[in-house]
Amino acid sequence: MIRGDKEIYVVADRVLIRIDDMEERTAVGLYLPPTALEKEDVQSGRIEEVGPGFPLPPKSDDDNALWEGDGVDSMRYIGLQAKKGDHAIFLRKDAIEIKFDDEKFLVVPQAAIMVLERDIA
Repeated sequence: MIRGDKEIYVVADRVLIRIDDMEERTAVGLYLPPTALEKEDVQSGRIEEVGPGFPLPPKSDDDNALWEGDGVDSMRYIGLQAKKGDHAIFLRKDAIEIKFDDEKFLVVPQAAIMVLERDIA
């Protein structure tokens, strides 16, 4: 994700999620403070960026090949189920909150995601 002169990369099996606007009012009309909403066990949001996946060792039989400069290009990954633009429901306890360009996001491992909703078209 690029914002101005900064770029953020998501690594490994993690996804960057923009948190959904949470309901400030309960079903009976009570207003909840933001701190109460942030302590929910399950949260949802839109996936903004996705890491490359679970890293695998290089195909080379030579263990030194990774250190000879071609290691980054020869890395292999098992891709993730999550895709950019999906709506995810995930466990909040596994999420890490970050701030990028004055906006809050959550970094969540794919294992913490319980459900993905994707548009079919």
